[in-house]
Amino acid sequence: MKALLVLGVIILVLGICSFFVPIPRHESEGIKVGDATFGVQVKHDERLPAWVGGVLIVGGIAMMIAGGRGKGA
Repeated sequence: MKALLVLGVIILVLGICSFFVPIPRHESEGIKVGDATFGVQVKHDERLPAWVGGVLIVGGIAMMIAGGRGKGA
């Protein structure tokens, strides 16, 4: 049961971090004219949707509660 508690803490921390830490994404765009190729690389910093962070937080808390109830409870 302690493994479930630790996993719950990890998921809770990931859920909280999802609100603050952006995920970088790179994409290349370009055109080809004859033998010449012109391109540019674009970088986007995107965050996860708020509902994903909420689900991670609620799931982490639920796992912590389930893992915190030891054999004595």
